[in-house]
Amino acid sequence: MSSPAGKGVAVVTGASSGIGAVYADRLARRGYDLILVARNEERLTAAARRIESETGRKVQVFPADLSDKASLAKVEALLRDDKTVTLLVNNAGTGSVASILQADVDTITDMIALNVTALTRLTYAVVPAFVARGGGTIVNIGSVVGIAAEMLNGVYSASKSYVITFGHSLQNDLAGKGVRVQTVLPGATATEFWDVAGYAAQKTSAITMSAEDAVDAALIGLDNGELVTIPGLHDGDAWNRWEADRRELSKKFGNAKPAPRYGVKSTAVA
Repeated sequence: MSSPAGKGVAVVTGASSGIGAVYADRLARRGYDLILVARNEERLTAAARRIESETGRKVQVFPADLSDKASLAKVEALLRDDKTVTLLVNNAGTGSVASILQADVDTITDMIALNVTALTRLTYAVVPAFVARGGGTIVNIGSVVGIAAEMLNGVYSASKSYVITFGHSLQNDLAGKGVRVQTVLPGATATEFWDVAGYAAQKTSAITMSAEDAVDAALIGLDNGELVTIPGLHDGDAWNRWEADRRELSKKFGNAKPAPRYGVKSTAVA
Protein backbone atom coordinates (compact mmCIF):
# COMPACT_ATOMS: atom_id res chain seq x y z
CA MET A 1 0.00 0.00 0.00
CA SER A 2 1.44 3.36 -0.98
CA SER A 3 0.88 6.53 0.97
CA PRO A 4 1.73 9.66 -1.05
CA ALA A 5 2.10 12.80 1.02
CA GLY A 6 1.14 10.84 4.12
CA LYS A 7 2.84 9.41 7.16
CA GLY A 8 2.98 5.83 5.99
CA VAL A 9 0.67 3.04 7.04
CA ALA A 10 -0.66 2.47 10.53
CA VAL A 11 -1.67 -1.08 11.46
CA VAL A 12 -4.37 -1.13 14.13
CA THR A 13 -5.44 -4.39 15.76
CA GLY A 14 -8.85 -4.78 17.32
CA ALA A 15 -9.96 -2.02 14.96
CA SER A 16 -13.60 -2.96 14.45
CA SER A 17 -14.90 -1.26 17.59
CA GLY A 18 -14.04 0.70 20.72
CA ILE A 19 -10.58 2.13 21.23
CA GLY A 20 -9.21 0.49 18.09
CA ALA A 21 -11.91 1.99 15.89
CA VAL A 22 -11.23 5.45 17.31
CA TYR A 23 -7.49 5.04 16.73
CA ALA A 24 -8.23 4.15 13.11
CA ASP A 25 -10.32 7.27 12.63
CA ARG A 26 -7.87 9.61 14.36
CA LEU A 27 -4.78 8.23 12.63
CA ALA A 28 -6.39 8.59 9.21
CA ARG A 29 -7.19 12.21 10.03
CA ARG A 30 -3.51 12.65 10.97
CA GLY A 31 -2.44 11.52 7.50
CA TYR A 32 -1.90 7.78 7.86
CA ASP A 33 -3.19 5.14 5.50
CA LEU A 34 -4.50 2.17 7.43
CA ILE A 35 -4.50 -1.59 7.68
CA LEU A 36 -7.28 -2.60 10.04
CA VAL A 37 -7.08 -5.97 11.78
CA ALA A 38 -9.94 -7.69 13.60
CA ARG A 39 -12.10 -10.80 13.43
CA ASN A 40 -15.29 -9.11 12.24
CA GLU A 41 -14.82 -8.51 8.51
CA GLU A 42 -18.23 -6.90 8.07
CA ARG A 43 -17.58 -4.26 10.72
CA LEU A 44 -14.04 -3.70 9.48
CA THR A 45 -15.30 -3.11 5.95
CA ALA A 46 -17.93 -0.67 7.13
CA ALA A 47 -15.34 1.24 9.16
CA ALA A 48 -12.93 1.29 6.22
CA ARG A 49 -15.51 2.70 3.84
CA ARG A 50 -16.49 5.43 6.29
CA ILE A 51 -12.90 6.44 7.00
CA GLU A 52 -11.97 6.49 3.33
CA SER A 53 -15.01 8.61 2.55
CA GLU A 54 -14.38 11.10 5.36
CA THR A 55 -10.59 11.39 5.17
CA GLY A 56 -9.50 10.39 1.68
CA ARG A 57 -6.92 7.98 3.12
CA LYS A 58 -6.48 4.43 1.86
CA VAL A 59 -7.81 1.76 4.18
CA GLN A 60 -7.20 -1.97 3.83
CA VAL A 61 -9.07 -4.54 5.89
CA PHE A 62 -7.20 -7.58 7.18
CA PRO A 63 -9.64 -9.97 8.88
CA ALA A 64 -7.77 -12.11 11.38
CA ASP A 65 -8.33 -13.84 14.70
CA LEU A 66 -5.12 -13.08 16.57
CA SER A 67 -5.73 -15.90 19.03
CA ASP A 68 -5.41 -18.33 16.10
CA LYS A 69 -1.79 -19.19 15.28
CA ALA A 70 -2.27 -19.31 11.51
CA SER A 71 -4.08 -15.97 11.39
CA LEU A 72 -1.54 -14.40 13.71
CA ALA A 73 1.30 -15.61 11.48
CA LYS A 74 -0.23 -13.82 8.49
CA VAL A 75 -0.28 -10.52 10.36
CA GLU A 76 3.30 -11.10 11.53
CA ALA A 77 4.35 -11.61 7.90
CA LEU A 78 2.61 -8.38 6.92
CA LEU A 79 4.49 -6.44 9.59
CA ARG A 80 7.82 -7.97 8.63
CA ASP A 81 7.46 -7.46 4.88
CA ASP A 82 5.40 -4.32 4.23
CA LYS A 83 7.91 -1.49 4.10
CA THR A 84 5.18 1.16 4.14
CA VAL A 85 4.17 0.35 7.73
CA THR A 86 5.37 3.05 10.11
CA LEU A 87 3.10 2.60 13.12
CA LEU A 88 1.60 -0.38 14.97
CA VAL A 89 -1.20 -0.03 17.50
CA ASN A 90 -1.39 -3.26 19.53
CA ASN A 91 -4.93 -2.77 20.76
CA ALA A 92 -6.61 -6.17 20.35
CA GLY A 93 -7.47 -7.74 23.66
CA THR A 94 -10.16 -9.18 25.85
CA GLY A 95 -10.86 -9.19 29.56
CA SER A 96 -12.77 -10.65 32.47
CA VAL A 97 -14.12 -9.57 35.82
CA ALA A 98 -14.52 -13.15 37.11
CA SER A 99 -12.49 -14.42 40.06
CA ILE A 100 -10.45 -17.63 39.90
CA LEU A 101 -13.40 -19.43 41.53
CA GLN A 102 -15.73 -18.36 38.70
CA ALA A 103 -13.66 -18.14 35.52
CA ASP A 104 -13.25 -20.91 32.97
CA VAL A 105 -9.55 -21.72 32.62
CA ASP A 106 -9.77 -22.31 28.85
CA THR A 107 -11.31 -18.87 28.39
CA ILE A 108 -8.56 -17.39 30.55
CA THR A 109 -5.90 -19.19 28.50
CA ASP A 110 -7.41 -17.73 25.32
CA MET A 111 -7.17 -14.30 26.93
CA ILE A 112 -3.46 -14.80 27.56
CA ALA A 113 -3.00 -15.82 23.93
CA LEU A 114 -4.54 -12.57 22.72
CA ASN A 115 -3.43 -10.07 25.38
CA VAL A 116 0.12 -11.35 25.78
CA THR A 117 1.21 -13.75 23.05
CA ALA A 118 -0.28 -11.93 20.06
CA LEU A 119 0.94 -8.53 21.24
CA THR A 120 4.42 -9.95 21.79
CA ARG A 121 4.67 -11.72 18.45
CA LEU A 122 3.43 -8.72 16.48
CA THR A 123 5.95 -6.50 18.24
CA TYR A 124 8.76 -8.97 17.56
CA ALA A 125 7.71 -9.06 13.91
CA VAL A 126 7.72 -5.30 13.36
CA VAL A 127 10.69 -4.15 15.48
CA PRO A 128 13.48 -5.52 13.24
CA ALA A 129 11.78 -3.92 10.21
CA PHE A 130 11.51 -0.57 12.00
CA VAL A 131 15.13 -0.71 13.16
CA ALA A 132 16.33 -1.60 9.65
CA ARG A 133 14.45 1.42 8.25
CA GLY A 134 15.63 3.68 11.04
CA GLY A 135 12.24 4.53 12.50
CA GLY A 136 8.74 3.52 13.48
CA THR A 137 6.26 3.75 16.34
CA ILE A 138 4.64 1.07 18.49
CA VAL A 139 1.66 1.87 20.70
CA ASN A 140 0.78 -0.91 23.14
CA ILE A 141 -2.59 -0.62 24.85
CA GLY A 142 -2.42 -1.75 28.46
CA SER A 143 -4.71 -0.77 31.33
CA VAL A 144 -4.55 0.85 34.73
CA VAL A 145 -5.34 -2.57 36.20
CA GLY A 146 -1.77 -3.47 35.28
CA ILE A 147 -0.96 -1.38 38.35
CA ALA A 148 -4.25 -1.69 40.28
CA ALA A 149 -4.02 -5.47 40.07
CA GLU A 150 -6.85 -6.27 42.49
CA MET A 151 -9.57 -4.44 40.55
CA LEU A 152 -10.64 -7.10 38.01
CA ASN A 153 -9.76 -10.68 37.08
CA GLY A 154 -6.23 -11.46 38.21
CA VAL A 155 -5.03 -12.91 34.91
CA TYR A 156 -6.43 -9.97 32.99
CA SER A 157 -4.62 -7.60 35.35
CA ALA A 158 -1.44 -9.65 35.03
CA SER A 159 -1.66 -9.54 31.24
CA LYS A 160 -1.77 -5.75 31.42
CA SER A 161 1.11 -5.68 33.90
CA TYR A 162 2.99 -7.60 31.23
CA VAL A 163 2.26 -4.84 28.71
CA ILE A 164 3.78 -2.27 31.07
CA THR A 165 6.90 -4.33 31.76
CA PHE A 166 7.32 -5.25 28.09
CA GLY A 167 7.05 -1.59 27.14
CA HIS A 168 9.75 -0.59 29.63
CA SER A 169 12.04 -3.29 28.26
CA LEU A 170 11.41 -2.24 24.65
CA GLN A 171 12.13 1.38 25.46
CA ASN A 172 15.43 0.32 27.01
CA ASP A 173 16.41 -2.07 24.21
CA LEU A 174 15.48 0.31 21.39
CA ALA A 175 16.93 3.53 22.80
CA GLY A 176 18.81 5.35 20.07
CA LYS A 177 17.45 3.15 17.26
CA GLY A 178 14.72 5.51 16.08
CA VAL A 179 11.82 3.35 17.29
CA ARG A 180 9.30 4.94 19.62
CA VAL A 181 7.34 2.81 22.08
CA GLN A 182 4.37 4.21 23.99
CA THR A 183 2.41 2.26 26.58
CA VAL A 184 -1.14 3.53 27.06
CA LEU A 185 -3.01 2.72 30.28
CA PRO A 186 -6.70 3.56 29.95
CA GLY A 187 -8.98 3.34 32.93
CA ALA A 188 -12.60 2.26 32.58
CA THR A 189 -13.62 3.13 29.02
CA ALA A 190 -17.08 3.02 27.45
CA THR A 191 -16.61 0.17 24.96
CA GLU A 192 -17.92 -3.32 24.26
CA PHE A 193 -15.11 -4.65 26.44
CA TRP A 194 -17.48 -4.54 29.39
CA ASP A 195 -20.16 -6.53 27.57
CA VAL A 196 -17.64 -9.28 26.80
CA ALA A 197 -16.18 -9.14 30.31
CA GLY A 198 -19.65 -9.57 31.81
CA TYR A 199 -20.09 -6.18 33.46
CA ALA A 200 -22.01 -3.99 31.02
CA ALA A 201 -23.07 -1.56 33.78
CA GLN A 202 -19.51 -0.18 33.90
CA LYS A 203 -20.04 1.53 30.52
CA THR A 204 -22.30 4.12 32.13
CA SER A 205 -20.41 4.56 35.41
CA ALA A 206 -19.46 8.07 36.51
CA ILE A 207 -15.76 7.13 36.31
CA THR A 208 -15.95 5.73 32.78
CA MET A 209 -14.25 7.71 29.99
CA SER A 210 -15.37 7.78 26.37
CA ALA A 211 -13.16 5.93 23.90
CA GLU A 212 -12.80 9.16 21.93
CA ASP A 213 -11.43 11.07 24.90
CA ALA A 214 -9.09 8.23 25.85
CA VAL A 215 -7.58 7.99 22.36
CA ASP A 216 -7.34 11.76 21.85
CA ALA A 217 -5.44 12.06 25.15
CA ALA A 218 -3.19 9.13 24.25
CA LEU A 219 -2.28 10.66 20.90
CA ILE A 220 -1.42 13.97 22.53
CA GLY A 221 0.71 12.03 24.99
CA LEU A 222 2.48 10.45 22.02
CA ASP A 223 3.00 13.88 20.48
CA ASN A 224 4.49 15.05 23.78
CA GLY A 225 6.96 12.18 23.95
CA GLU A 226 5.38 10.34 26.87
CA LEU A 227 6.64 6.79 27.32
CA VAL A 228 3.62 5.86 29.42
CA THR A 229 0.31 7.67 29.00
CA ILE A 230 -2.51 7.37 31.55
CA PRO A 231 -5.42 9.44 30.22
CA GLY A 232 -7.36 9.43 33.49
CA LEU A 233 -4.47 10.31 35.82
CA HIS A 234 -4.77 14.03 36.49
CA ASP A 235 -1.62 14.28 38.58
CA GLY A 236 0.96 13.28 36.01
CA ASP A 237 3.78 13.75 38.50
CA ALA A 238 2.30 10.92 40.57
CA TRP A 239 3.35 8.48 37.85
CA ASN A 240 6.80 10.05 37.64
CA ARG A 241 7.25 9.67 41.40
CA TRP A 242 6.01 6.08 41.31
CA GLU A 243 8.43 5.25 38.50
CA ALA A 244 11.35 6.93 40.29
CA ASP A 245 10.58 4.98 43.47
CA ARG A 246 10.36 1.72 41.50
CA ARG A 247 13.70 2.29 39.82
CA GLU A 248 15.32 3.24 43.14
CA LEU A 249 13.91 0.13 44.83
CA SER A 250 15.27 -2.06 42.03
CA LYS A 251 18.81 -1.02 43.00
CA LYS A 252 18.38 -2.58 46.43
CA PHE A 253 17.76 -6.21 45.45
CA GLY A 254 21.37 -7.22 44.77
CA ASN A 255 22.43 -8.73 48.09
CA ALA A 256 24.12 -12.11 48.54
CA LYS A 257 22.85 -12.44 52.11
CA PRO A 258 19.21 -12.58 53.26
CA ALA A 259 17.92 -9.53 55.10
CA PRO A 260 18.53 -9.57 58.89
CA ARG A 261 14.77 -9.74 59.55
CA TYR A 262 14.74 -13.38 58.41
CA GLY A 263 17.34 -14.47 60.97
CA VAL A 264 19.11 -16.73 58.46
CA LYS A 265 22.68 -17.68 59.26
CA SER A 266 24.16 -17.02 55.85
CA THR A 267 26.47 -19.51 54.13
CA ALA A 268 27.56 -16.92 51.56
CA VAL A 269 31.29 -16.31 51.21
CA ALA A 270 32.20 -13.07 52.98
